[in-house]
Amino acid sequence: MKNTKLYPFERNRYYSGKMLTSSDFQAEQTYFNNKRRFINSLMYGSGVVCGCGVFSLDDLSVLIESGVAVDGVGREIIMESSVVKKLSAIEGFESLHSNMASLCLRYREDPVHTVYTMNPGTGDDGGEYEYNRISENYQLFLMEQEEAADEYRMETEFLAGAVLYEDEDYTVRIVMPSTVCKGKNVRLEAVVEKHSSVGRVLAYHGILQIPVFLTAAGEHEVEIEFSDVSLAKGESLKKEYWLAAQDVTMLDTTILLKSGTARVHIDGVLKEAPTGCSMRIMITDLRPRELVNQEIGRMSLEMKSMGEVRDYIRLADLRLVRTDNAYIIEEVIEKGVKTYITAPAQEALREEYLEYFIKEPEIFKENGRMSDRLPSHSPSAPGSRMPEVATGILEVPLGESAKKGDIRYSGEIMHGLGNGNVYVNIGYEYITDDPALGTSARNTIYGNTELFQNESSMAVEAETAVKVMNDKGSFIVAVRLLENVEYLVLTYRWVAIRFPAGNDLGLMENYTGRSISTDTPTVVMGTRESHYFHVKYSNMESCSVAYELTEPGSGEITSDGVYTAPAKEGVYEIRIYCIDMPVICTYAYAIVKKKEA
Repeated sequence: MKNTKLYPFERNRYYSGKMLTSSDFQAEQTYFNNKRRFINSLMYGSGVVCGCGVFSLDDLSVLIESGVAVDGVGREIIMESSVVKKLSAIEGFESLHSNMASLCLRYREDPVHTVYTMNPGTGDDGGEYEYNRISENYQLFLMEQEEAADEYRMETEFLAGAVLYEDEDYTVRIVMPSTVCKGKNVRLEAVVEKHSSVGRVLAYHGILQIPVFLTAAGEHEVEIEFSDVSLAKGESLKKEYWLAAQDVTMLDTTILLKSGTARVHIDGVLKEAPTGCSMRIMITDLRPRELVNQEIGRMSLEMKSMGEVRDYIRLADLRLVRTDNAYIIEEVIEKGVKTYITAPAQEALREEYLEYFIKEPEIFKENGRMSDRLPSHSPSAPGSRMPEVATGILEVPLGESAKKGDIRYSGEIMHGLGNGNVYVNIGYEYITDDPALGTSARNTIYGNTELFQNESSMAVEAETAVKVMNDKGSFIVAVRLLENVEYLVLTYRWVAIRFPAGNDLGLMENYTGRSISTDTPTVVMGTRESHYFHVKYSNMESCSVAYELTEPGSGEITSDGVYTAPAKEGVYEIRIYCIDMPVICTYAYAIVKKKEA
């Protein structure tokens, strides 16, 4: 099947008196075959469903096990029994010219069952022979490994990348998802690729600044290092770095190469390394599975059809040794060659097997032990600060025959917001019938209850006061009765609010010993270069910080602390302060110089 496009679909329309010919029945089969194959290709992709293992029996023969596969066009390929093949008897053997070959499987149709048909006007005797059936079969063949490269796939915007170093021999680059999920782990890859056949040894070292990410050690920097890399043409070397995306309010961030840290050696000779490398990453509230499903689902049918579709399945690569008379099979390679289809019928068994491997990632250490808790430097992250509002019900006992002018007290109540300045208010709570609801309803009156006397006779006239014990994190309520009361207990709703800026009185002694600072208070950089100012906290919990330039024309700085120098030389000041406690701040300075040509 040369034409791999199975749509648009067109099926027969039947009506009374329609004369059916062979073309109508062929159209019927084509419609249902193409519709099934179209669904196969979209829902399952291509690869091996089961079996189809390849084994070397001797130096000249291979065993291919029975199995089922689906090719890129969605056609089912069934090997009903295992076969043994001499290498020299497989199609394509004669055209091999290298020591690496790919054994492939292809769908094939064979006409079978010859029958005699009456067809006046053809043949000498007014009739001819036709094949009565089509057998769906398979074909094994060999091809050069270079020609059996992976199928072309349309590039998407799921991954972002940046080149750290590149010359005619090597490329060093970083790759990670262009959008990350708040509070989740994400993998960053550093890749070295070889382009030429020249034998050269590469060594690379550089430090990436990652403002809203944390490494396993809780750092905002990642050291990228490759030592003594020697690759053949087309080969690559990859290193993985797991990061934790913090739960922040910003929509994007920048990963950049720290100025002055890049070092490249080729065959031991120091080369000039590029500067100013950066990569922009978006931040989302979506979960990883939602993000991936969204990215995959947004690819249109036109984009899918633009990709190259293979009409065969690679079963294995064969490493061969050429002799005077033939090839000898040295090794059969299936790993990294054969692609398997995830069949829904195998889901139960798959889940059972995966239970031996799957565990929540534990990449962060705490007190010498592994911990899956993500550290956070943001006030919006879970557990990063105490709740701002608390509420509850309290009771003030009155005793028997409470009289006008009597003063009663509640017990000591812990509001749960911790020590410090907390505002507490109370309201009289009672239950009454509500005609609108057709049932009883709970009501709370804050302030003077006399204003609602016409609405309900359930409210008790009383003066109230609240004593908040800031250092204990608790309060006591006092009630003075303004009338005689027959109740034994008064019920109040209390609401406590913690001042968002910590100490609203601004007493400096509460900030004694607390400070923030940057790793590099003064940085020397070129014009238009970027640098990330990482904040350290002393004698205080990490908090959300803001960055601002103290003079106009000083360049640009993002909300995550990435400063970009202006085009003119000078010394520029950056103020960094805690959003909740602006009095705690620090300053950083950028000395900007034009680099010599």
